[in-house]
Amino acid sequence: MSERKLFGKTALVTGGSRGIGRACCLALAEAGADLVINYAGNAAEAENTRALCEQMGVRAVTVKAHVESAAECDELFAATKAFSDTLDILVCNAGITRDDLILRMSDEKYREVTGVCLDGTFNCMKRAAKRMLRQRSGRIIAMSSIVGLRGNAGQVNYAAAKAGVIGMAKSLAKELASRGITVNAVAPGFIDTDMTKAMPEAAEEAAIRAIPMGHAGKPEDVAAAVLFFALPDSGYITGQVLAVDGGMAV
Repeated sequence: MSERKLFGKTALVTGGSRGIGRACCLALAEAGADLVINYAGNAAEAENTRALCEQMGVRAVTVKAHVESAAECDELFAATKAFSDTLDILVCNAGITRDDLILRMSDEKYREVTGVCLDGTFNCMKRAAKRMLRQRSGRIIAMSSIVGLRGNAGQVNYAAAKAGVIGMAKSLAKELASRGITVNAVAPGFIDTDMTKAMPEAAEEAAIRAIPMGHAGKPEDVAAAVLFFALPDSGYITGQVLAVDGGMAV
C-alpha cells in the first residue's frame, strides 16, 4: 500500500460509483482518505466502490443525489457533514453525455448535460467552499475534458459545459487561494470507460488515431492526476488544468 498522506482526511467524490469516479475513490482511499461516494442511480455499483474502499482500511459511505438539483446537493452535503467533521477534498466528477449535431440537438439534451456537468459542479463547489473557508483549508478538483479545451463535433453541449468548468475552477481558485484552498481541473482525453465503450466502432478507431500515444487511457490514469492535486505536496498549485490525454492536446 502506498504512503497514506491523506490519513485523517475526508473526500467527497461525485459520480463515484464506477469508471473514473470509482478509480478516484480508490486512489484517495489507498492514500488514507475516508470517502463519501455520491451516485445518481446505480446503488449496486456505488456499494461495490464503498466495499473496495473499506478493504483499504478507510471509512466510506454512499449517498444518492442528483448534483444538478440544489435541494439534493444540500442533502448530500448534510450527509457529508454527518459523516465527518471536515471536508478536505471535493472531486466534482459527475457527468453525462447526450451527443448530437447541433441541428438535431434538442433543448432537453443541451440542458441535461449542462445541468449535470456545469450546474452540478457549481452546486458542489459552492457548498464545499462554505465548509472549507471555515476550515481555512481544502482541495477542490473539477473534472473537465479535453473536449472543453478543443471542442468536438456532436458535443456542443458537453464542450460548453466542460469549458465552463475550467473557467469556474480558475475563478474560484482566485477567490479561495488566500484561505489555503486550492482549486484545479483535470481534463481527460479518450479514456476506456462505459461511456466510450458505447461509441460506434468507427468513431472509437478515429479517436484512437488522434492520440499520439496510440491507445486509450485508463480511469486510473485520471485518478492519479486527481490524487496529485489532492495531496499536501501540491499545496502551492492552484488554478491549473492538467490534461490526461496521451498527447491529444499537444
